[in-house]
Amino acid sequence: MVPMAAGARPELFTQRRRPLWELLIDRGFQKLVVLLASVVGLVLVGILFTVLGGSTEAIGRFGLGFLTTSNWDPIAEQYGAFTAIYGTVVSSLLALLIAVPLGVGTAIFLTENIIPLPIRQVLGVMVELLAAIPSVVLGLWAIFVMEPFLRPFLELLHTSLGWMPFFSTVPMGPGMAPAILILVVTVLPIITAISRDSLQQVPTELRQAAYGIGTTRWEAILQVILPAAVSGITGGVMLALGRAMGETMAVTMIIGNSNNFTLSLLAPGNTIASMLANQFGEADGFQVSALMYAALVLMLLTLVVNVLAQWIVRRLSLKYA
Repeated sequence: MVPMAAGARPELFTQRRRPLWELLIDRGFQKLVVLLASVVGLVLVGILFTVLGGSTEAIGRFGLGFLTTSNWDPIAEQYGAFTAIYGTVVSSLLALLIAVPLGVGTAIFLTENIIPLPIRQVLGVMVELLAAIPSVVLGLWAIFVMEPFLRPFLELLHTSLGWMPFFSTVPMGPGMAPAILILVVTVLPIITAISRDSLQQVPTELRQAAYGIGTTRWEAILQVILPAAVSGITGGVMLALGRAMGETMAVTMIIGNSNNFTLSLLAPGNTIASMLANQFGEADGFQVSALMYAALVLMLLTLVVNVLAQWIVRRLSLKYA
């Protein structure tokens, strides 16, 4: 209760009687917001049950063996999604391994006073425009520009480290490595934009206090500013991981779309999203159920990523609050 000032009249602090039309508008707005929020949840539940219902036949026939086998033969109606699952997880994680340092470093470059403000603003707009490029355009660029440019380097990598299983095959064109690099281009704007916003939300007083105790610029960035923004940056990274796992067109055009399992990053591979994009249009009969099963696995993987992201962000927020 707000204390009454000395000499104030009590009637001035009485609650105003609100007209009936104001109360009706408030209640209507509240119900509208609840309805709109419920629609989002209902759409998600509807998608989940649609995919689950379509995959019931494949689940009953293959069970968990669908996740551990790689044979994909529509003629014999034998299906296993291990190659696609492996390609989805490995390509996404390796893309993040490259994109996170680049994205966070770019965000630091754009938020700290390292270069003049007009140049930082232009670079920030360029990062946002990179996020607006359609996936199919990125796929065409990967086919005609990136992959031919990278092939000599990948061949050198095979020549030098071919004794390792991850580089044991000769690069012949589309493969896992170009797909990983195009995923880096895809998720880099997300990580950069969210990291930049998180760094900009760090209080000015915290920065000034860091400089006031005698820290250098990079000591302040690494020991004060980044820890203060780490929860937001982590949320952006996990969001980028979900985007990488679900990326379709750009990866489909450059990964090679092979269901033959291999550890080599230089050989053609596959992801769940690419497999769905390639086969669903021509699928018939039991193959549709198998593809639905693969889609269900992808949904569960993204669900795990989102739950993990919420848990990590909450823990980091409590740690650095």
